[in-house]
Amino acid sequence: MARAAPLPVALLLCLALAGSANAERKPVGFYGLKNKKGDFSIKVTNWGATLVSVLVPDCQGNLADVILGYDTLRGYVNGTGSFGATVGRVVNRIAKSRFVLDGKAYRLFRNDGNNSIHGGHRGFGKVIWTVKEYVRDGDTPYITFFYHSFDGEQGFPGDLDVYVTYQLSGPYELSIRMNATATTKATPVNLANHAYWNLAGHGSGDVLEHELQLLASRYTPLDDTKIPTGQVVPVAGTMYDFRTPTPVGAHMEIVPGGGGGYDINFAVDGQQDAMRKVAFVRDPESGRALELWANQPGVQLYTSNWVSNEKGKAGEVYEQYGALCLETQAYPDAVNHPEFPSSIVRPGQVYKHGMLFKFSN
Repeated sequence: MARAAPLPVALLLCLALAGSANAERKPVGFYGLKNKKGDFSIKVTNWGATLVSVLVPDCQGNLADVILGYDTLRGYVNGTGSFGATVGRVVNRIAKSRFVLDGKAYRLFRNDGNNSIHGGHRGFGKVIWTVKEYVRDGDTPYITFFYHSFDGEQGFPGDLDVYVTYQLSGPYELSIRMNATATTKATPVNLANHAYWNLAGHGSGDVLEHELQLLASRYTPLDDTKIPTGQVVPVAGTMYDFRTPTPVGAHMEIVPGGGGGYDINFAVDGQQDAMRKVAFVRDPESGRALELWANQPGVQLYTSNWVSNEKGKAGEVYEQYGALCLETQAYPDAVNHPEFPSSIVRPGQVYKHGMLFKFSN
């Protein structure tokens, strides 16, 4: 995908503020959370309510940062991969950048061919959030970000108040809680965290040998523009079958796109809206493992197919397949597929998206 020439950071920050109905000036910074033992920590920024780093030990006690990202704000402002960002108002693609809700047609910003992706050209990952609470000490330190999305932002209807909380909820557990309340009109809401995971450490090479298990016996096939066809079909007998731990690259040669990697939604097994196990990932070399729990109906597996020569943290250069994303979410384009679980939030209703990342070695 072609990239636009990067704009100066100061200009982009001004543009982010200028588009907001409550365009107050908010400082942008980096914030850290650390467990009491000191061998598990994260860093976040209120630019895009973004997860910047996750440091966890391997089986020998060696610490490594296991997500891709940047050292400076400039990287996140100019980056096109949504590294670690809170993505919305609607993550993933909306077909032809339009939908009809309660009899009214809405047109969105096109930024993926004829489709809209990740909330438009200035989605939630490209705006400044307010730091509402920051508790850096104690057994379960946390930080909460807030963003008010105004009626008509990127074409979406209604005002939306959004909160995202990052918390170290256990010795080696990271929880992310996303809440959003529609206050004026019905609107689609589908938020996700877009962290790129490499359990061997960011910049350590590809993740094709990472063992992946998805608790998903079905997936949503795509058309040639990466829009779901409306079907939900079994993974059995396909290259999408990760029901038992399988190397990420085991079937890459037959993935559509000439070995282009995975970028598709899976239907998570179990009761919708209940916290349940979604995925397990393990790096066989370091022994680091990640178990993901969430309460959303789907999870997008993306294997960094479009990452190429990306200059990241500590001078590392990220390449194709250098990480995998596990984006728990509503089904893509659900607003145009009444047969899918609904992603509509009506005035007074609260959207709740919970994620729990359990690390081990």
